[in-house]
Amino acid sequence: MKFPFLLGAALLVAGTAAAQFQPPVPTGPAFDARALFNPSFIEQLSTPTRTAGGQPGAQYWQNAADYKIDARLDEKAARVTATASITYTNNSPDALAFVWLQLDQNLYRADSRGGAATAPAGGRFGNSARGFQGGDSLQTVNIELHGKKLKANYRVQDTRVQIMLPEALKPQGDKLKIDIAYGFNVPEYGSDRLGRLKTKNGEIFEIAQWYPRMAVYDDVEGWNTLPYMVAEFYLEYGNFDYTVNVPANYLVGGSGELVNPAEVLTSAQQSRLAKAAGSDQTVIVRSVDEVTQAGSRPGGKNGRLTWHFKCQRARDVAWAASAAFVWDAARMNLPSGRKSLAMSLYPAEVAQDSAWGRSTEYVKKSIEYNSKQWYEYTYPVATNVAGVVGGMEYPGIVFCGSRAKKASLYSVTDHEFGHNWFPMIVGSNERKYPWMDEGFNTFINMLSSAAFNNGEYAKQLNDTTRLVQGLARAIASPTMDPPYTVPDVTQPQNLGFAAYSKMGYGLFLLRSEILGPERFDYAFRTYIRRWAFKHPQPKDFFRTMNEASGEDLTWFWKEWVYNNWILDQAVTTVTYVNQDPAQGALITIENRGQAAMPVTADVTETSGKTTRVKLPVEIWQRGGTWTFRYNSTTPLTLVRLNASKLLPDVNPGNNVWRAQVLR
Repeated sequence: MKFPFLLGAALLVAGTAAAQFQPPVPTGPAFDARALFNPSFIEQLSTPTRTAGGQPGAQYWQNAADYKIDARLDEKAARVTATASITYTNNSPDALAFVWLQLDQNLYRADSRGGAATAPAGGRFGNSARGFQGGDSLQTVNIELHGKKLKANYRVQDTRVQIMLPEALKPQGDKLKIDIAYGFNVPEYGSDRLGRLKTKNGEIFEIAQWYPRMAVYDDVEGWNTLPYMVAEFYLEYGNFDYTVNVPANYLVGGSGELVNPAEVLTSAQQSRLAKAAGSDQTVIVRSVDEVTQAGSRPGGKNGRLTWHFKCQRARDVAWAASAAFVWDAARMNLPSGRKSLAMSLYPAEVAQDSAWGRSTEYVKKSIEYNSKQWYEYTYPVATNVAGVVGGMEYPGIVFCGSRAKKASLYSVTDHEFGHNWFPMIVGSNERKYPWMDEGFNTFINMLSSAAFNNGEYAKQLNDTTRLVQGLARAIASPTMDPPYTVPDVTQPQNLGFAAYSKMGYGLFLLRSEILGPERFDYAFRTYIRRWAFKHPQPKDFFRTMNEASGEDLTWFWKEWVYNNWILDQAVTTVTYVNQDPAQGALITIENRGQAAMPVTADVTETSGKTTRVKLPVEIWQRGGTWTFRYNSTTPLTLVRLNASKLLPDVNPGNNVWRAQVLR
């Protein structure tokens, strides 16, 4: 694929429409300071569950879902069958007469809403090939409530199932157990979330959204029941205990920790894993040559083995299985002194150092950086899997395209594991606010890619000049969706801009141009710490950033998240105090778009001296024209705004004033 912005893997896989737009510079309405700086625009009234400052309140609660799942992969039929036992805890103050679960595989039914809403041309998130028989097949659904076991009274509605309870689930700690037996066919290409890839040594299965998942019941909307139409997820936290039965010659990578290595690994592989756990260098656990050797796998009963994983304090789990996997691993060093394990599973065809041979290095460096910079990685293992999925994240495991290499593989790996902070640790609602995970993650990718191996790929991945130019064009487009748009109604060609690049770059601007790194980093870490393993809303983020930075950023959230207002800063005139340059210069600038930003002006005198003047955004609070005094000693030759070119100014031509040369 070709993409206009090289800003993290999210843009590599989602693309953006910004570079497609070449509109004329719009004149637009005159700047309205009262509209931008309205003090009551983002109000956060304190409630028992959420404070006015954006943190969880004294009575904050959230429900929990724990899962025990036993699954079997029929590799010949490409089908998963399983039983899932869910223990759902109602920590809310409300009695619940029914509960909702998500059946994401029903997206692949012929009559699904998502299928009906997919354009004939398809796309990255289009459904599987026509004629595929997909969807969850529910064999049994039973419940246990208040000591009584009975068949569930339920109905399936597209990608959701509602269970009507015989008596209400009581508030503040009551538990419901749900037992479901089910199965589904694995699509070849499952909307870039799951699928199958044939390789010379066997098929790679990437399995996700593979069990009925509890919908979120929260203090803001009650039951969150938006159907799955390929926008991502909003999930409860809990503990997972799951097994996967596969052919004995398969390797399996899954979310969490493998708890029965002695049953599914050879003694050599166990020894090599132990070595990797103590090594900063990548250790081969199963080599390219061993993939085709029967001795690289232990025998199993009836030619099959059961892999057992546990994942604690997670909102989801996923796994991958294949006979074709090469396997390597290395130690990750976390700030607290705790260790974790970086691993990669990939086919022999892409084992070169220019491709997946460096994957584990990429995993290790990405997670170590973000753990030190923001919040410590929480899982015992981080596994990168090469397959048909171009880029998708799940707790402790990610799926990345097998054909990615060099900068593109680093970038997609860095991005997908960045999601372990947003939304795996900070559990925002992706179904409604993708900019709270994709945008935030795109931002942290800018910093991690700049730091990787002293900037090995930084120039390729952080081309800010192209990014800013593209953002300016996209913001000026009347057809562009702003970030605060539900993803299911965001035009597909606008998703890269609305969910990824605008918010990602916006946080970069906050850090570099408005707050500075020290203040921004403290506020952003405060947000992560406050909402780790909880469910923040947009206003919780806005108010936390305002409170922790000590800055009223309401104007920024309004112009950057809720609207696509253009930025157009201009230099208009230069005069001298008493017509004498030695007494100082008066420089007049204008804000001609509805968006505003602080001003950076480089002023050059005939003496050759250049001085950078910084003006806060407050100069625009009273109107769109501002005159500032510059203490010149000689005549000015040049005034240049936005010399760093970091601001997405739609008309760079009026950023410069030059003295007229008399001849």
